Amino acid sequence: MKKLHQTLLLACACLFFCTRLYAQSVSLPPSGDNQKSIVTQYIGSLAHVSIQYNSPDVTGSNGESRAGQIWGQLVPYGLTNLGFGSAQASPWRAGANENTVITFSHDMEVEGKPIRAGSYGLHMIVEENQPWVMILSKNSSAWGSYFYDEKEDALRVELQPQENEYREWLTYEFTDRQPEHTVAALMWENLKIPFTIRVPNMNALYVNNMRKELQSAAGFTWQGWNQAATYCLQNDTHLEEALSWADNAISMPYIGQENFTTLQTKASILHKLNRVEEATQLMAKAIEHPTANPLQIHAYGRQLISQGEKAKALEVFKHNAKKFPDTWPVNVGLARGYSATGDYKKALKYAKIAHEEAPDELNKNSLQAAIQSLEKGEDIN
Repeated sequence: MKKLHQTLLLACACLFFCTRLYAQSVSLPPSGDNQKSIVTQYIGSLAHVSIQYNSPDVTGSNGESRAGQIWGQLVPYGLTNLGFGSAQASPWRAGANENTVITFSHDMEVEGKPIRAGSYGLHMIVEENQPWVMILSKNSSAWGSYFYDEKEDALRVELQPQENEYREWLTYEFTDRQPEHTVAALMWENLKIPFTIRVPNMNALYVNNMRKELQSAAGFTWQGWNQAATYCLQNDTHLEEALSWADNAISMPYIGQENFTTLQTKASILHKLNRVEEATQLMAKAIEHPTANPLQIHAYGRQLISQGEKAKALEVFKHNAKKFPDTWPVNVGLARGYSATGDYKKALKYAKIAHEEAPDELNKNSLQAAIQSLEKGEDIN
């Protein structure tokens, strides 16, 4: 009896193994020679979008051209009963063979509507004389649209098809690439169907990532803290948190370093927070700091002019000349400072000196133009 039981177990195991072998398929060329393709586009340096699809061509597998027969015939208008699967009314799979799949690395917006990070089946309802409907389905693993179920829709948006140069192969491309959004487009035969994908709060995305990075290698250098604080400063975001990061860049034990760069970063954030007196005091300390060099002080003076603080800028340029006499670009700064305050005579004097000191032709030409403007009584800033 025991021997019979063992024999039956062995027979069942063999049957299961043989069934698995029979079910296992080998890799063959794609059906209809519709090659699989994938395109990926980053939005900024963190978020990205990928579209994976099978790409049919206008010329059929028998060599006959289907030009003029794509839209409304090969790809039918509206919803269609495909005669297979569970769906009674199917959209187009927006490609060939398997699902067309679009993947978002982060939460984004498609044509202004929110979509969560993840992968989605991409389908389209093609229309003749009205906007098309793009559908993103939560079911990204189905084969084409044969099992499409409207209940699984994650998003629907209307798209406007456009005339386009002829494309033999169905192709997805990213036709516009901006810091916070991109435009993807399906192109086939003589039509293009674009849609905009946007990261809704890019600043928050970067700041969240910086928080993680500052807990790793970047957080063990004053430069990492300063870079994170500077990003927030330049993008006018998370300023209170940026102030704490600037403090870490200056004084975190074993890591922080007090220097012109870190002091200026903190002072600039304080200024953005309308803590002007504190910012002014800190910048006075920065330009006196042993690490301050004439180029940094000159750049600060230029910044003050752009902010409309012309008298204060002139004082900074004078300080630079006292601290670093006969050093480039000290006399350029004096020329700009006096010009900003309306003293064109003194500005002309220092512009001529700076012209003689200029280290290259680019600066010489720029100063020659400044001299000509000052001789006419014109401001050079």
